[in-house]
Amino acid sequence: MSLITEITAPDGHKVTLNTGLFINNEFVAGSSTIDTINPATGKVLASVQAAEAKEVDLAVEAAHKAFYGGWKTSNPRERARLMLKLADLVERDGEDLAHLETLDNGKPLSNSRRGDIPGVANQLRYFAGFCDKLHGKVIETEGKLSYTVHEPIGVCGGIIPWNGPMLMLAWKIAPAIATSNTIVIKTSELTPLSALKIAALIKEAGFPPGVINIITGYGPKAGEALSRHMKVSKIAFTGSLATGRAIMKAAAETNLKKVTLELGGKSPNIIFDDVDNLDEVVFWSRLGIYANAGQVCCAGSRIYVQEGIYDKFVEKFKALALSGKVGNPFEEDTFQGPQISEGQFNRIMNYIDIGKKEGATCYLGGNKVGDAGYFIEPTIFTDVKPDMRIMKEEIFGPVVAISKFKDVDDVVAQANDTTYGLAAAVHTSNITRAITISNALEAGSIWVNCYNIITENSPFGGYKQSGIGRENGEYALANYTQIKAIKINVGNPI
Repeated sequence: MSLITEITAPDGHKVTLNTGLFINNEFVAGSSTIDTINPATGKVLASVQAAEAKEVDLAVEAAHKAFYGGWKTSNPRERARLMLKLADLVERDGEDLAHLETLDNGKPLSNSRRGDIPGVANQLRYFAGFCDKLHGKVIETEGKLSYTVHEPIGVCGGIIPWNGPMLMLAWKIAPAIATSNTIVIKTSELTPLSALKIAALIKEAGFPPGVINIITGYGPKAGEALSRHMKVSKIAFTGSLATGRAIMKAAAETNLKKVTLELGGKSPNIIFDDVDNLDEVVFWSRLGIYANAGQVCCAGSRIYVQEGIYDKFVEKFKALALSGKVGNPFEEDTFQGPQISEGQFNRIMNYIDIGKKEGATCYLGGNKVGDAGYFIEPTIFTDVKPDMRIMKEEIFGPVVAISKFKDVDDVVAQANDTTYGLAAAVHTSNITRAITISNALEAGSIWVNCYNIITENSPFGGYKQSGIGRENGEYALANYTQIKAIKINVGNPI
């Protein structure tokens, strides 16, 4: 049985892909297959091999063997060289990867090219720089030589979502490999294609067998098996709150593996009436909610506008929302592509109905776009109340609720009135106010006079039920290392 397939994009670009499970540097068959769907058309793109418990065990055993077979004590410069080589290959095959990402996920091709490809390469290069900089400390302790060393954890598991497949793959792989761990990645069953292409590049870059393994499978089968595997010492997950809880439970019931979680959000975007340029605020606010068709964990889905400029903001925001083309992600002028799946489409439309029934005003949108695919109009709700579900629950789509506020205390209380705490934004020309509000908001990332600025060198993660731990930046390294303290008696008498 051949695992090779050729996929042709609407613009004629062809990509040849191995659809097997990438285990021990080889593509192998799985227990079953999964059809991956083009969300812009609703049609099957390819059939990929799917892992169940048996294949998860093979991947973990390969990673375990690689870790104790030399990778644990690998030369830091060699790890860095391999990571830098992989970054070069990602850029070399950027067109193939961008086309696969857009076909599988639905995001505009321009975004895949200009955001995701550089983002993956930058992530690999940034963490490659840490390979030879994992230093401990010498500690003065009463005549004993005391020092610490940072050691790798072992076999790591990574479970990545469908809304940013390539970037989330890099977010998990880069810090794990830089710190001498091996890893098994489970992709989303909805978006496996770009990860499989990167798997081939991992082998081409020269990584030893078993160091990086990439499998596709359903959560209840492959994800559960990975989370419960006794030879997996750490799990990193990005996705829903419900799945995050299940992973924590699995870790607790097995070997108490370390867990980092990046979960959902219901992020507030606060706009004061002293902003210098309202058009810029509207630009950032649209990007904050409608980027990636609203399928962003830190999306600014609650916009709070001070009452003095509320009407003007809503008018300008509506006009800009209407100006963004919703449609074929392979057309250069498309701003918003489809939702990822029929199930997600139906979930979002249900929330739109809930908002209407609860008494909010559907000020803009709320409808399906076109006859094929899973496209939804950019949607704006006004006249919303704090206890409405569209203000409380993560919708994960192009739906925003806009509310007005009077003063600082009022808006901070509303912004923090959520079980989530992933991100927030403040727009003001008053630097003192910006700092004061940023300090008061209960969220892991605060953007001032901008939105959705996420880089490889800054930590990202949540407060409250938005997660545990941080990804990106030097802070991420702590999630992939353990600290050993060594004390040596240097001749002092008992």
